[in-house]
Formats: sequence, C-alpha cells, structure tokens
Amino acid sequence: MNNGDMLAGLLAQAKGQGSDLVTLRAVVEEASEMGAKRMLALIGLDDESAPHDVSELRELLQAWRDAKASARVAAIGWIVRAGLALLLLGLAVRLGATELLR
Repeated sequence: MNNGDMLAGLLAQAKGQGSDLVTLRAVVEEASEMGAKRMLALIGLDDESAPHDVSELRELLQAWRDAKASARVAAIGWIVRAGLALLLLGLAVRLGATELLR
C-alpha cells in the first residue's frame, strides 16, 4: 500500500465517522505544508538565499558531471592510442622493421 492509498483510506475512514471531507483535506494540506517547511529548515534551505544556493548546487553538479564525462572520453582516447601504438610496434617487429633502428 503506497502513501496515497493510505491517505485515501484514512480520509474515507474519518468521513465515515462523521468528519467533513473538505475539512479533512484542508488538514492534510496544512500538515503537508508544515512538514515541507520543517524539512527545508532542517536542511538549511529556509532563508531568502535558498533559491540561489540550490541554483549554485545544480551548477556545481552539472560541472561535476561534465568533468566526469570529459575524463571518461580522455581515458578511452588514451587507451585506444596505446592499443594502436602497441599494434604498430607489433607489426614493426613482425615485419622486421626493427633492423632500421640499429
């Protein structure tokens, strides 16, 4: 049972016991808003600079993702170059081109 189903069940139960559905929905909405505000306060995002802080965090996260992607591409490029260099070295040895280096 998910939270939505549980909430709907609780509202139906309260309505069955004589409570007004509109009042119950208002209580749930108010409690949800208070819980959200409490959570924002707990994580330090309840002041005027919070939108700016979240924006900076998103920019930082995107920069980190971009850096990881660039590092991955660079590492793959170096691995491919090293493989090709080894392949060329192997061909040179196989064809006897090492005689030219002496």
